[in-house]
Amino acid sequence: MSQRSVSEPAGLSFPGRPGLELDQLLGQLVERAQEVIGTQGRLRGLLRATQAVTGGLAVPVLLRRIVEAGRELVGAQYAALGVVGPDGRLTEFVHTGMDEETVARIGRLPEGKGLLGAVIEDPRPIRLTRLQDDPRSAGFPEGHPPMTGFLGVPVRARGAVFGNLYFACGDRGPFTEEDEQLALALAAAAGSAIENARLCETARNQQEWLRASAVVTRELLSPDAGDPWARVVEYVRDLAAADLVSVVCPGPDPGTVRVERAIGAGADQLRGIVVPADSTVAGIVLASGEPRMGSLPDERSRLAVPSAVELNVDAVLLVPFTGGGQVTRVLTVARLGGRPAFTGGDLEIAVWFADQASVAMELAAARAEREAEALHDERDRIAAELHYEILRRLYAIGLSLQTTAGLVRSPAVAARLKGTIADLDDIIGHVQDTVFQLDDAASAAPEPVRDQVLRVLSEAAARLGFAVSSELTGKFETIPCEAVIPFLTEALRLVALHAAAEEVAVEVRASGELVTAVVRYEGTGDVAGTAAGELAVLAEQAKRRGGTFRIAGGAVAGDGELRWAVPVERGSSPPG
Repeated sequence: MSQRSVSEPAGLSFPGRPGLELDQLLGQLVERAQEVIGTQGRLRGLLRATQAVTGGLAVPVLLRRIVEAGRELVGAQYAALGVVGPDGRLTEFVHTGMDEETVARIGRLPEGKGLLGAVIEDPRPIRLTRLQDDPRSAGFPEGHPPMTGFLGVPVRARGAVFGNLYFACGDRGPFTEEDEQLALALAAAAGSAIENARLCETARNQQEWLRASAVVTRELLSPDAGDPWARVVEYVRDLAAADLVSVVCPGPDPGTVRVERAIGAGADQLRGIVVPADSTVAGIVLASGEPRMGSLPDERSRLAVPSAVELNVDAVLLVPFTGGGQVTRVLTVARLGGRPAFTGGDLEIAVWFADQASVAMELAAARAEREAEALHDERDRIAAELHYEILRRLYAIGLSLQTTAGLVRSPAVAARLKGTIADLDDIIGHVQDTVFQLDDAASAAPEPVRDQVLRVLSEAAARLGFAVSSELTGKFETIPCEAVIPFLTEALRLVALHAAAEEVAVEVRASGELVTAVVRYEGTGDVAGTAAGELAVLAEQAKRRGGTFRIAGGAVAGDGELRWAVPVERGSSPPG
């Protein structure tokens, strides 16, 4: 057997190209599988984020939840949601990713400039690898951490841009198109959730305003309502979550307005100040009656006074209050900077509340006026009864006692009768004082004396059936009404009842120290005989005031005059 060389078995060999293609296919399959797994993971993340923001949450909590879910979804180091106000400025800025120390070091929150403003002006996605390279970038304030990648997408609610989501510094490198699509999907879900949350919040606010309106109306209509404006501003501050509420009314001089009351931040600075009406929006609302809403610093939306800017006031509502068909006051509701702006719904419900409160105040004022009139009528009735009935009877009793005292022979009895007569005189004096006090109390805002004289003459003309001629001379503003009005009222009443007068003339002269009033009449009656008791009371009243009262007859029977003259008391404060 021949020896043969033993060689190693030959290895299997494949063509080079097919083997390479198989390796590539296997690699691509693995890569695609990883992408599918990654995509599934990100889709699950989007689902979690969507679920996180679609629960029934209050708007502030929801905004915070959106920011946190978005940051986790796109893998960003920083995330924020800027809420855009009606004027296009950022009214809220909710952020996450920075510690409190860094936030404090930065200070003021963004105002919507630079790239943030670009997303506001043109609500389309912006995705940048290096935001510093973009010409729209405005840089960062001192103390702000460095940022590179940027992604911004708009959030829409009710068909309008509610705000924008901002992301910076991706954990996995620059933001990708997939990150952008996920952010847009989250923004769409967030917009729907925000719309629902705002609808719920609006409904809750309306319920609270309605409940408060019912309470305020009930309190304003109660007999012990107290100061109605104090209750109104307190309720409005709580319901509107306001930092400052003030009431502006017309000022003491034409063309001015005055801050009548204020509660909240900076109220002490505002309360009581007077400013030109045309320098304030409150003055414009007071003149036009049209409610206003806006933000500061905006020249069209200044608060009631210039110092509003010093108070860092941002959002404002100005609502007119009406009474008697005209604007009487303006309610100014304000929030400080950093607080949410007011919405059109806030303005609408505040106007409705103001209308309800205005109606309640008018009803309360009308009721108070009716009560005052009823009290005035009751005082008049009591005064008339005291004056016309009781005084006359007391005086008649006094005359009877005087006659009796002259007939008795016993000095002791006569002395006792004279003492009783003196007591009656004191009682008559007290009753007269009470009548005057009732007259004074019934006149909360007394007319000028001249006007009161003319009113008495007009009332007498209605009883007589013809006009009373008059002559009024002197300075009536220097005399108190009780020096002449009670006499004229009573004298003309007696003439109308007893004189059967065909003509009556009145003359009143007011000198520095003396008031003289004369009532002359021509008729067929006998005033002195049929009204002796009442005339005696007038004489007694003149005597008590240090003056005189005289009755004189005319040339013809039935004619006569009643003459009254009393000094003007020093220290008297004439009305009007």
